[in-house]
Amino acid sequence: MAAAKKTWQEKLADKKDWPKFLQLEERFPCYHAVHKMGAEIGDEIVLANPSEVIEFMRVPYGKLTTIVEICKSLAKKHQVQGCCSLTTGIFITIAANALAEAEREKRALDIPYWRTLKADGSLNEKYPGGALSQKGRLEKEGLQIVQRGKRYFVVDYQRYL
Repeated sequence: MAAAKKTWQEKLADKKDWPKFLQLEERFPCYHAVHKMGAEIGDEIVLANPSEVIEFMRVPYGKLTTIVEICKSLAKKHQVQGCCSLTTGIFITIAANALAEAEREKRALDIPYWRTLKADGSLNEKYPGGALSQKGRLEKEGLQIVQRGKRYFVVDYQRYL
């Protein structure tokens, strides 16, 4: 018999033996993003636990964050040169879906995921309901959103970081 599929909230549980610390290698899927944030080959980077990622997603009303800001905060917290943006991005998406799952079950889960943007200030189409749902939540908080091509961006997002 097949194992039951994990819920989003179960996927959000911290991983045993994490955080993990690795030396950055060019072969890592996150190499280019981590290098762009300032880490060099051989520098120590962290793969943080989901609870640590969520800690930095909990920005107050009227404020925003990006995956880059979260990674920089995690690197600083662990006193390393960088943070794996791939695992961080996965945990951000899991957190968003865990909140949507909890809302459907009429349960409270304090993760204002819609305030977490992509690195360039664009909205995340992988969030529950896609970028349009995130757009609606951000507009309710008074933020101005513009469309460029098929993507949506928060106007002057850096002001709100």
